[in-house]
Amino acid sequence: MSDGKKGDQNLEAPFHVVHKLPAGDSPYVRAKHVQLVEKDPEAAIVLFWKAINAGDRVDSALKDMAVVMKQQDRAEEAIEAINSFRDRCSKQAQESLDNVLIDLYKKCGRVEEQIDLLKQKLRMINQGEAFNGKPTKTARSHGKKFQGNLGWAYMQQENHRAAEAVYQKAQIIDPDANKACNLSLCLMKQSRHSEARLVLEQVLQNKIAGSNDQKSRKRAEELMRELEESQSANKLTEDGFTIEGLDQLVMNQWSPLRSRRLPIFEEISQFRDQLAC
Repeated sequence: MSDGKKGDQNLEAPFHVVHKLPAGDSPYVRAKHVQLVEKDPEAAIVLFWKAINAGDRVDSALKDMAVVMKQQDRAEEAIEAINSFRDRCSKQAQESLDNVLIDLYKKCGRVEEQIDLLKQKLRMINQGEAFNGKPTKTARSHGKKFQGNLGWAYMQQENHRAAEAVYQKAQIIDPDANKACNLSLCLMKQSRHSEARLVLEQVLQNKIAGSNDQKSRKRAEELMRELEESQSANKLTEDGFTIEGLDQLVMNQWSPLRSRRLPIFEEISQFRDQLAC
């Protein structure tokens, strides 16, 4: 019996199992073979098209084709393909197609569409409509990811108030160091330096989840340095010690009894801001 078991263990696994391919010889299977084994993405895209047109595993074929197109810098084509053929896909496939679209919109810089879809996804999760209405761990995980993506999308639009609101809500639900850094950046962009400092101190004093993560901690330290430099620059401006002010102070010390500018410069100084550098 033991020899028989050893013999069974020594049997080679089927080719499709080794290469994580679906079994069979359909258009979709051939497309996956070309994608994963032959590693020919352009040929795989053509075969995925054939699978979609043949009605062969359309859910998987459309999603896989869009992913390969994105890898080949054909994200705009991938968006058009999903929007054109998603009506051929099952209801269960729509959420995963939305997730692919979010990444594609981000890659193409189509921020408005990315924001609209992220907000739609978050509403579905909050109303229990996502993932067949089940409040699963996956739904919560996706919710956190979508919130982070939404905040970052608002930052790309320089809509720092909206980004702040997203990150504030995210911190209430599930605080962590990475989102804290993003929140502090939003506050800094609005010149709310004292609030930004308080948020960063939570990370640097290990008062928030993920503070020990090396990447998050390094980012918090960099933001704190940037914050301190910005506040120092503001302090100099408030005290009158700008570069121009220092220049004036030095000139006055060296030549107290005469004007530090020739008359011609006095005449054109009022137009300084309009002069080309």
